[in-house]
Amino acid sequence: MSGHSKWHSIRHKKGVVDARRGKIFTKLIKEITVAARLGGKDPESNARLRTAIAAAKAENMPKDNIDRAIKKGMGELEGSNYEEVTYEGYGPGGVAVLVEGFTDNKNRVVADVRHLFEKYGGSLGEVGCVAWMFSQKGLFVFRKDQVDEEKLFEVALEAGAEDITEGEKDFEVIAQPSSFEHVKTTMQNAGLNYVLAEITMIPRTTVNLDGKNAQQMLTLMELLEDNDDVNRVYANFDIPEEVMEAIG
Repeated sequence: MSGHSKWHSIRHKKGVVDARRGKIFTKLIKEITVAARLGGKDPESNARLRTAIAAAKAENMPKDNIDRAIKKGMGELEGSNYEEVTYEGYGPGGVAVLVEGFTDNKNRVVADVRHLFEKYGGSLGEVGCVAWMFSQKGLFVFRKDQVDEEKLFEVALEAGAEDITEGEKDFEVIAQPSSFEHVKTTMQNAGLNYVLAEITMIPRTTVNLDGKNAQQMLTLMELLEDNDDVNRVYANFDIPEEVMEAIG
């Protein structure tokens, strides 16, 4: 399993995601608002908005919140004028890191992001240096001790999932973003309980980390995600589960 999904499933299990749900909602609202402003309010014709709504639903955001965010993007409700920003760089051990956000002050956010990269063993890179390593996908994570393997494979593949991989303690189900909601609903109706469901960026390859590099990478991930101007952070690190558990 990729380090990114391990990182988020551990935070989910410990309740950290729930404790920060208000901040997560704020970030997702920015994403929906900008998507609506750039491409219109109809998710059928606006693929970016459709993906943003799917991500919000994956976090159980109420429909009213989603509708208000779309109206802000269309100028029907008052809201801040955020600009989209993307930063790419390398973390400890040469890990590829992709940072996406929305801000009303580009100078502030680039300074913050550069400082965190440099402080925790990395460096900010040029546009395009790592983005090619990632593909947008729907991701579901299931604990092996909580799911029937045969049933999971049968239901997920029939629902339209494109791949299922096996890790030390988990199964990962991968789907296209366009089929995310259908796959999610089908598995829920079949009684298959996931520990993580999200629209994310899946790396093509991973970099193994341990020791100091692992600790620095996890700290960098946490602090980048905590930045109010940053919406999403993706990285291609892989850390043994026992190391993740000990550090996390």
